[in-house]
Amino acid sequence: MLSRVANSIYWMSRYLERLDSISRFINVNYFLMLEKAATDEPTQWGPLIFASGDDKLFFERYKKSDEKSVIKFLSFDEENPNSIISCVKNARENARTVREIIPTEQWEVTNELYYYVKDEAKKKKHSELQDFYKAIKAYNNQIIGLIHNSLTHDQAWHFLKLAQYLERADKIARLLDVKYFSLLPNPTYVDSPYDAIEWGAVLKSVNAFQMYRQKYHRINYENVSEFLIYDRDFPRSMSFCVNEAFNSLNKIIAIIKEDEGIKSCKNSKSSSEIPAERRMKDLKYMLDSNDTKNILAIGLHEFIDDFQMKLNEVDEAIYNSFFALKEFSFT
Repeated sequence: MLSRVANSIYWMSRYLERLDSISRFINVNYFLMLEKAATDEPTQWGPLIFASGDDKLFFERYKKSDEKSVIKFLSFDEENPNSIISCVKNARENARTVREIIPTEQWEVTNELYYYVKDEAKKKKHSELQDFYKAIKAYNNQIIGLIHNSLTHDQAWHFLKLAQYLERADKIARLLDVKYFSLLPNPTYVDSPYDAIEWGAVLKSVNAFQMYRQKYHRINYENVSEFLIYDRDFPRSMSFCVNEAFNSLNKIIAIIKEDEGIKSCKNSKSSSEIPAERRMKDLKYMLDSNDTKNILAIGLHEFIDDFQMKLNEVDEAIYNSFFALKEFSFT
């Protein structure tokens, strides 16, 4: 597989996962505002900007983090490279370049999603935004279903999974960090109904509420942190995502070595590891060598900062190991 093909598949998958996460965050936050009858919009909508990681760009373009500004920035602002419209545009462009690799139906649905978002962005008023975000999730679920049911489980499949789970781990970590930081400093809210509502919203944002309630009776920050960091069976926990990404990376390396019949990589000091593999092991070890009690004791924010730094190192190593080359070379 050429590096340009792998790169397109990888980023197509990341952008699809990213726009799905954004739509979930906004949709749940909207209903949370109604449930709480909240009036302090910057307090409620501001955390979404910080969770996206684009707070600097946002405050360069908007005066305050109210509902209208945040929704426009995260949904329809083409100057924001991580808005829904930018993500779907980039996902479509990457899908277009690998149309011969992905299922035809996936390309058709991705193309349809692009035009749907483009048409919605042209509207002056967005009175049915909940339908819009619901449609985004439905489109994305359809695309993921087509990938899982129609794509051969070869290198392309594993690059898709690698990208999907790395992106998902990043968004879950960011959301958990921002909500933990904004809620915990006020001891009045700890173990209160307000606390349960807010942490329940965090779970709903990552489609985890029902699965969480099957495992825990009460909603509190310790259990939510445990579930979203370490639950090994829930597909949106950080641990699950890292393990799945780790497995797919190993499969990619094994397939390349088997195809070429070579046991070493020119980019690696070790005959058995490439940079991406070493960085992924570091990330996995960081999770495996900790537990929730220790993380909360030393500071969740510090832990997630370190986690995201290692995620960035993994992403950079993936680029250097696979995409920076004209083609994969294990010679």
